[in-house]
Amino acid sequence: MDGNSSLSARAREIHFPVLFREMGPMEGKVALVTGALSGIGRATAVALGARGAKVVVSGRRDAEGEALVAEIADAGGTASYCGCDVRSEDEIAALVAHAVDRFGRLDIAVNNAGTDGIAGPITEQTAENYADAFDINVRGTLLAMKHEMLAMQASGGGSIVNLSSTMAFRGRPGLGLYCASKHAVEGLTKVGAIEGAPMNIRVNAIAPGQIDTPMLDRVALKVGGKDHIAAGPPMKRLGTSEEAAELILFLASDAASYITGQSVAIEGGRLAL
Repeated sequence: MDGNSSLSARAREIHFPVLFREMGPMEGKVALVTGALSGIGRATAVALGARGAKVVVSGRRDAEGEALVAEIADAGGTASYCGCDVRSEDEIAALVAHAVDRFGRLDIAVNNAGTDGIAGPITEQTAENYADAFDINVRGTLLAMKHEMLAMQASGGGSIVNLSSTMAFRGRPGLGLYCASKHAVEGLTKVGAIEGAPMNIRVNAIAPGQIDTPMLDRVALKVGGKDHIAAGPPMKRLGTSEEAAELILFLASDAASYITGQSVAIEGGRLAL
């Protein structure tokens, strides 16, 4: 077997989580996750805690937030909860301040808080529906980035990962507001990367497709069910929140130190069709 064949065989053997573990843990990093109480956000917070990061988790359900902190602590991690509605700049500022006050600085931020909004054709949408989607998905991401970047600048740099969607690269009838809001997240990610580079701040996004989360459960009711969604990508299955979390941790880690301004899709090959 020649060298190239050996390399190909080795590449096939590597499973992404194993690859990340080989790159090293995240001890000493301080991380913040918005929308951390379910789905990808929750899986990311748990994974960060397991890798040794000090994690601030946020959301709008205090009891669930405290339960998540206890779960991370029971597994040997360090975490703190701070309630936050990302539609409020005051609450976002307080969340970032909580992370800095509690753990001394901010190294990693994962802006996961989001909504699928109100579905329907463009001809039936309203200004209120627009605000429902954009106040969380766009304004929330913008304001979170603002305060995260200020905190990271003060401590010498950091890494931000935004939650986009494969709907940022295509359209789907009935999901116009959601698609448009995620297109906006892509733009914020690119501009954040350019503006953050002189401050040693990297800004990337992941673009999940059919990941098995509570949001997908809601969307499935509108588009033919989960089995129908799972049949779409070439891999013929749904992705998991844990798989998405591994991608987030890679982009947030020093292993991705020369990656910024990128949006990495995780969607089982659906965009290749």
